[in-house]
Amino acid sequence: MIQQETLELLEWPRLCQHLATFAATKLGTVAARKLVIPGSLEESQELLAQTQEIYRLEQSLESRWSFEGINDIGESLDRAKIGGLIFGQDLLNIATTLAGVRRLRRVIENYEDLPILTELVTDVRTYPELEQAIHHCIEEGGTVADRASPKLGEIRRNLKEIRERIYQKLHSILQRQGGAVQESVITQRGDRFVIPVKAPQKDQIPGIIHDTSSTGATLYIEPHSIVEWGNKLRQYRRQEQVEEEAVLRKLTEQVAEVQEDLDYLLAIATILDLATAKARYSLWLEGNIPRFIDVGKGETITLRQLRHPLLVWQQNHEQGTPIVPINVLINPKIRVVAITGPNTGGKTVTLKTIGLAALMAKVGLFIPAREPVELPWFGDILADIGDEQSIEQSLSTFSGHIRRIVRIIEALSPDGFNDIKPLQSPILSPHTPHTPHTPLPHHPITPSLVLLDEVGAGTDPAEGSALAIALLHYLADHALLTIATTHYGELKALKYEDDRFENASVEFDDSTLSPTYRLLWGIPGRSNALTIAQRLGLDQEIIEEARSKIGGFSEEINQVIAGLEEQRREQEQKAQQAGKLLQKTEKFYEEVSQKASSLQEREQELKRYQEQEVQKAIAIAKEEIAQVIRQLQQGNQTGQKAQQASEALQDIKQRQLPQAQKRQPSYQPQVGERVRLSNLGQTAEVLTVNTEGALLTVRFGLMKMTIPFTDIESLDGKKVEMVVKAKTPTTPPPQPIKPQTVPLIRTSQNTLDIRGSRVADAESDLEKAIAIAIMSGVLWVIHGKGTGKLRQGVHEFLSRHPQVDRFELAPQNEGGSGVTVVYLK
Repeated sequence: MIQQETLELLEWPRLCQHLATFAATKLGTVAARKLVIPGSLEESQELLAQTQEIYRLEQSLESRWSFEGINDIGESLDRAKIGGLIFGQDLLNIATTLAGVRRLRRVIENYEDLPILTELVTDVRTYPELEQAIHHCIEEGGTVADRASPKLGEIRRNLKEIRERIYQKLHSILQRQGGAVQESVITQRGDRFVIPVKAPQKDQIPGIIHDTSSTGATLYIEPHSIVEWGNKLRQYRRQEQVEEEAVLRKLTEQVAEVQEDLDYLLAIATILDLATAKARYSLWLEGNIPRFIDVGKGETITLRQLRHPLLVWQQNHEQGTPIVPINVLINPKIRVVAITGPNTGGKTVTLKTIGLAALMAKVGLFIPAREPVELPWFGDILADIGDEQSIEQSLSTFSGHIRRIVRIIEALSPDGFNDIKPLQSPILSPHTPHTPHTPLPHHPITPSLVLLDEVGAGTDPAEGSALAIALLHYLADHALLTIATTHYGELKALKYEDDRFENASVEFDDSTLSPTYRLLWGIPGRSNALTIAQRLGLDQEIIEEARSKIGGFSEEINQVIAGLEEQRREQEQKAQQAGKLLQKTEKFYEEVSQKASSLQEREQELKRYQEQEVQKAIAIAKEEIAQVIRQLQQGNQTGQKAQQASEALQDIKQRQLPQAQKRQPSYQPQVGERVRLSNLGQTAEVLTVNTEGALLTVRFGLMKMTIPFTDIESLDGKKVEMVVKAKTPTTPPPQPIKPQTVPLIRTSQNTLDIRGSRVADAESDLEKAIAIAIMSGVLWVIHGKGTGKLRQGVHEFLSRHPQVDRFELAPQNEGGSGVTVVYLK
């Protein structure tokens, strides 16, 4: 009962309605509105895998993943099961559903790395022979076709012939008795053909009167001459109905024979549509796939930039206010989080956001939070949110909260409150000693998430805070995680007496006297009642007396909390400044990389042009030399001819060999002067000069680098004079000194995410990424863990790439086996 009540409190049905709008079929819409919460971790993991595979499939498909033609045929299958008759349109729906599911199965089978979906459709039978039989017998619109049976075709030919005879006879009567008819039209009354006759002239057209106009002036008469044909027409129509029913009965029997298989097919189609709706809703939410963690192994609950999904919908569809995301990072040893802060500050929304995130992960939806999304699988999600007071049941606010909390305790443990130990000192103060709570050893912690709004509220503050402390201690012993909002200052001190407790607060802006809706961790909320009252103009004498009643210690605590909040704001401002600086650095690095790539392309193009020109010159020279040789070979060889041939060869040499270029005056770089970097087209300042190693260190912008003399020139185009020393056979040549490299920084330019890609597609992406990252010397490749097939393909490609020096799996904090770090030459 409490589980269903929790779904209502968290507004889960509303989220299901939003999900249903992304379904493609009536089946999927109904399933989304009545979304079933899984009862096991394995089922949730399978649902997440379905959503992820369809998410990946839709991203890679050229055409849309379509459920066209798939209908809700459940009622027709039930009718066939009990021996009823399925009519024409319903049979067509069965045929189009078979074709639609077959199309979906074919798409899944044509793609690799879809193990869950492939297994899902493996046993689906789509009966193409049944589909063909239905289309053969049933026309568009659901009518039985003439070709359905020879007898039916003959009956309909007879019907057509008799109908034509009746029309011919009636047209003849209308022409002969034009003065007696009210209007020259042929109409029907029931299944009999009649003509409208003026009442006074009824004797001119004898026949059977089937109807009369409202005024009595017109009689609708079936002439005696066509009565017999009308009777035959009625007989043939009856025969037609019998034969149509026989065709439908035969098709219904074929459906009944495979009814169980079609029920299974319909269930699979519903699962696929529901998984597709989840994938599309997750994409619309900009969600990320969650990973279920084990807090027993020391893993942290991580939900960064978490947004409330219903508020996202409200912002996009109902022009709601901008959403303030929250960060949820909970240490694995924490069992209770106490959230404090002002009213309307977002505490209740925070509870609902976390509760909905846990439910979304369980049913296979992505969570609207930044990667990584990591949280436990909660078996039960139990909540006491809002007011349950009732005049009819004589329930106060406090009574309503307690009754709901009793149901939560019963869901956690059938023994209820019997195990709660009395506190030695229920009300905490700076002068009251407190006995640390000892966890109950004989009750295992259930994988439950408990959400309590204003725990202990609605009664005397002293008794309410004592009850709240006892309740939270009990929940720390029995539930995996409890998040409670409160106004009681005594709950803030629990963190310092029991390491299973943590404080959080919603931020309050003193200058505007309004909440910012940001969630702050590790800092309890401070009381703002007196501050707000003073700002709103309450008499200062009253404010001072109130402060004296509270005591100086409480004021000191508020000052300490205010100081902590100020420190946090300063740290956040510095973090933002550092983030902006990093963005500028990345932008500058991108610009330098683009210029370097452009220069490399220009250099390669120039080399290709020069090689082409050299080859042309060589070809022309060879042809001219061959011509001189042929001239020598013709006739007698004389000294004069030899002299002429020698002069011709010298002329070819002068014309074809490149002329020696004039060398620019050389120079030696000096510390402090500016030089031009040939490869980058930038100017830089010389910091150090290493003449022996022919190296120098330069600075341009924010970067320092060590480069050889050959990569620079003076601002007026002079090259560095290189001193070449004579080699001696006894002394080996000195090893070149490698330039110092810039510290490796991971950026968007040297990170490649290929998760979900095929190996063949990934190789093309890797080639492009290596070309871009060559300046930084390192490349991070995110391939995910999965089956390991993509990682193996990436490693095989890297092992044979000429620009790859080495590669290795990333450290655990950088992605572990899901990321490969590539060091480039």
